[in-house]
Parts: sequence; structure tokens; C-alpha cells
Amino acid sequence: MVTTRSDLTRAQIVERLVAMFGQEPVDVDDEHLRRASVDRFKKYTAVNGIFDGPIPAAVVSVTSAAEVSALLAFANEHRINVVARTGGTATEGGLETIVEDSIVLDGSAMNSIVSIDPINMMATAQCGVPLEVLEDAVRAHGLTTAHSPQSKPIAQMGGLTATRSIGQLSTLYGGIEDMVVGLEAVFPDGTITRIKNVPRRAAGPDIRHVIIGNEGALSFITEVTVKLFAYRPENNRYQGFLVQDMRAGLAILRTVITEGYRPAVCRLYSPEDARQHFGDLDPERCLLLFVSEGPAGIAAATADAIEAIMADQPHEVFDPARIESWFANLNWGMDKILAEQATMRTQHHLGYTTEISANWSQIGDIYDAVMTRIRTTYPYAKDLTMLGAHSSHSYQTGTNLYFVYDYDIDCEPRDEITKYHIPINAIIVEESLRLGGSMVHHHGIGKYRTAWTEQEHGSAYYILRTLKSAFDPQDIMNKGTIFKAN
Repeated sequence: MVTTRSDLTRAQIVERLVAMFGQEPVDVDDEHLRRASVDRFKKYTAVNGIFDGPIPAAVVSVTSAAEVSALLAFANEHRINVVARTGGTATEGGLETIVEDSIVLDGSAMNSIVSIDPINMMATAQCGVPLEVLEDAVRAHGLTTAHSPQSKPIAQMGGLTATRSIGQLSTLYGGIEDMVVGLEAVFPDGTITRIKNVPRRAAGPDIRHVIIGNEGALSFITEVTVKLFAYRPENNRYQGFLVQDMRAGLAILRTVITEGYRPAVCRLYSPEDARQHFGDLDPERCLLLFVSEGPAGIAAATADAIEAIMADQPHEVFDPARIESWFANLNWGMDKILAEQATMRTQHHLGYTTEISANWSQIGDIYDAVMTRIRTTYPYAKDLTMLGAHSSHSYQTGTNLYFVYDYDIDCEPRDEITKYHIPINAIIVEESLRLGGSMVHHHGIGKYRTAWTEQEHGSAYYILRTLKSAFDPQDIMNKGTIFKAN
């Protein structure tokens, strides 16, 4: 917890907010404020009705960039911590309020699709538009955003952009940073800035990336323009293969990618993780799966090339119909979240992930080091019901790994995160950094990985720290996210 530095009391903050915006947009309901103090939808304490962190003074629902500007200017003047929020699907503590009497700035009501432009293949949406709503709207034009994270039904455009989101089709289409054409954001002093929509320019550094991925620590994103693509699901080709181990699977992934093929989905599952999804697999085999899409000729050529590459590798074919069925149900919405929370309450069981990335020459060593260290040195390994990993986003130079760990909770709710998630997460981060990888691939640093931000960036941390000092000198934006709280 960080004590507020504001010159206003909690009551004065609320009074001023009501004077600025009216009573209705300023939510001070006790239960709503408690829920707004956390972001981890699978946070065990919150599921059990325990909220120990500082409770925000108010959740303020804004409807325009002008209102965001007014609120941030007010907070900046009085040094009030502000936590930016839209869909609330973050998982790394980035939305948790660690400062007393914070304001949660909620952009969910900014939910208009501004435009869909089939000629220039772009769509513009306010920050509170759910991704699935935008996707449904552009599909009516025969188009797609091609962005499909598991949180697609409930994640919103501002949060996706602010956390540098990635989707299941990334190997072909890229992450959100590859899709964003332009955007609008508001900085802590109230300055509204718009980056125009052009395909490319060489007018200095690409300033989109000051905003994309800033996790609410530098600005509040109010509007996003993303690319669109032709939607051709009828051409999709599904392929699956059982291979001998993770290193063999990683080598195959590398061959597919570096030979120039771009299936939309490129995944490798460890035996433990594969059985979690498909149940009856050989406990010694890893599962490789691919989805090729696009124009019919390209999808077919990609799938045929994968078949040719696999012909030279020991493998068994896995039923593609099972992959197609599984993939169609991979996303989760509130129904799955509520079911998982019920399992947490009744069965005291939780599953979590930590995702990292590394070059091809490093990724196998990181996998081995993490799995060995958790199994041999983590004192509560007996409580783990599953420990595995999968690669789901690959590049010319390397790939990512999701480490997945499920555990039975044998402690009081308040001790769960320190007994299980924090030490396991630390092992994964430490081994990834030690062996030359990145500690985080796409979930963001949040507040759970800030201890390693400087190590992650090394000498380049100077750039990041200077951005914070320049744009948020009063340190009011989401204190403790990306940058350690002091």
C-alpha cells in the first residue's frame, strides 16, 4: 500500500468529482469500489470476498476525451493516483489500486464504433468497444480485425491496446501493435493527442509506441483505429501432429517459420498441457497444431508445406477435426470466468500462467530450466496438479512460451498468492532473464513483474524512465504499474 500524497481528503475528492461530472458517473458504492480495487479475475482473495488493498475513492465513468482530459488535469493538480480501466481483463495486477483514495477512470461507456472503412481497410472504435462487438460489426462487411485473444468476448479496445495484447492468429497477423494504425490518447496534464491514420511514415520515431503498451502508466487511450482483413473462414486448414518432445517441436516450429510460411495459428503443447486440453493423449508426446487461413491458394500452399516438413520428422497425425472443435471454443467470456471462480470457491483449485519469449537458440533451455527448477526447488510442488507449457506465438527470430501451472490451494485465502503464484512466477521470470529471454510476452508488466523491469530493459531503461518523467512528472498514472512504487 502507498499512502496518498494528495492535498484533498477522500470526501473532498468525491465532492469535487461530483461537481465536475454529476452524481451518476461517480460510483461510490462500497461493493463496486471493492471490486474495482483488483483486476485479477481469478484472484483467490477477491473470489472469497476479501479485499485488503486500498479501496479507491470513486470509479468515474467518462464518455468523451474531453471528460478524460478534465479528470486527469484535476488529478494532476491534486496529485491523485488514477488507474485507467476499460474491460478489466488484465491479469498482472495492473488495475489494482495500491494507493489510498485513487480514482478508477473507467472508459467502458465510450463504446461507439466511430467508422468502418472497407476501402482503406480500417475501423475506428472508442476505447470501451468490446472487441467481439467490433469484430461482429466488421464481419457484416466480409472483414475481420484478425485479433482474437481468449478474452475477446469481454476485452475492450482501450485495454487491449494499452496492454500490448496479442491474439491467437498472431503468427500471420501480428499483435495489436501491428494492427493499430492510429489512435487518440490523453496525457496526465489533460493534453489530448491524436496520431493520424496512415499506412507508414518516416517522420521521426514511431510515436504510436509511446502509447501502445503503456498500461495506463503514461496516458489514457480514448480511441483506436485498427487494420481490417478479408474474412475467409471457409478456407481454413487444420493440422495436428504428435511429436517426441518439446525440443523436437520447437525445431519444427522454427523450420516452418524461417522457411517463410505463416500459418495463422502455430502451437506446441507440452505433454501435460496437451492432456489438459485433449485428455487422452500419450503422456510422453507433445502436440503440434496449425491453422492455415487466407485466400484459398495461400491456405492450401501453407498446409501442404507443413505436411512436407512433417514428412521428414517422426510424428503421428492428430485428428484435425478435434483441433477445429477445440479452437472454436477456446475463447472465454463471463460464463467461463464465473465457472472458474465457482471452482476456486468450492474445490480450492486454481490455474495460472506466466508467459515469456526468447530467441530460437534460447527457448528450449528456458523451458528445461524452468520445469527443472520448479519441480526440484519449489517447496510446495506437491500441491501442483499440472505443470506444463505451450508455445503459441512464433516469429522469424524466436517464439514465446506460456508456462501453465494448476494447484490445489492448501492455505488461507490471503496466503495463496504469496505461497503459489508469486514464487512460481518469480522462477519463470528469473530463468527467462538469466538465459537471455524477455520476462513478459504480452500480458504486460502490471504490478506483479515490476521488480524486474530494470533488469528486463538494461541500459534501455533510461528511455522508459525518461518517458515517465516527461509525461507524468507528478507520478499520478497507475502508480506501481511498469515502474516500482516508491
